[in-house]
Amino acid sequence: MSGIILGSGLAAKYMHASGNSFSIHEWIVFALAMCTTISLQILSNLCNELGDDQKGTDLFQEERTPYGLQAGTITVEQMKKVIWLFVGICAVFGTALIYSAFGTLFNMQSLGFTALGLLAIIGAVTYTLGKHSYGYYGLGDLGVFIFFGLVSTMGSFYLLTQTMNWDVFWSGVAIGLPCVSVLNLNNIRDMENDIEHGKRTFASLLGPIGARIYQLVLLLGSLVIFAVLGNYWVIALLPVWAWHVGFVGANDEGLDKHMPILMVTTFLAAILALI
Repeated sequence: MSGIILGSGLAAKYMHASGNSFSIHEWIVFALAMCTTISLQILSNLCNELGDDQKGTDLFQEERTPYGLQAGTITVEQMKKVIWLFVGICAVFGTALIYSAFGTLFNMQSLGFTALGLLAIIGAVTYTLGKHSYGYYGLGDLGVFIFFGLVSTMGSFYLLTQTMNWDVFWSGVAIGLPCVSVLNLNNIRDMENDIEHGKRTFASLLGPIGARIYQLVLLLGSLVIFAVLGNYWVIALLPVWAWHVGFVGANDEGLDKHMPILMVTTFLAAILALI
């Protein structure tokens, strides 16, 4: 949700500077954008579970609680039905979002965002599902950065203002980096298991030390960009992120406990950047 909140907040500030304010129309667009991105995240998680299960990657891992397929509480056929359900939900929310923003589905802007929405659905499905899933070739980080950083921030801003500027782009970069750090932490935790099952995440390509340095670069890079943009309140997260990087650098176990810390602080970064 962080990219949507950041992009929409920047849109509100842009409109205020232009003498306008959020009306019920803008709030509807914001709500639909949130529903769309949450649905895409759920779809991605479902497909990730099914894809890893089919490839045997998640058969047994001591460091994590078994999910539905691992625990046997849902069958593969049931999971496929739920995936198709969320493909439909994403399409419905996405279509409603585009129509609410532009008032039509058939101009160039609407068609462009429709194509972007289809790419987002395809990206969510093919992350680990299918023969050529990009998450198994070290490209998962790039997918998260593009869709939950740049597209979420820039897309929500454009849907609300029909304009774009470089500050919004760099804000998307800044919020995309900690989003990637969440995935990287997950991949550091699962590194040995992933390598054993042929899942080449970016973390496994970097190795244990490289992946931890990468985690530092992601979070430090986010703080630097936000500071350059003048969003100094985000620097308040420095102690928490420094503690997190130190813990990850010194430990191989207990990394799951830091997942919610990263998610909450990424969410806070989006809010602090708007102060």
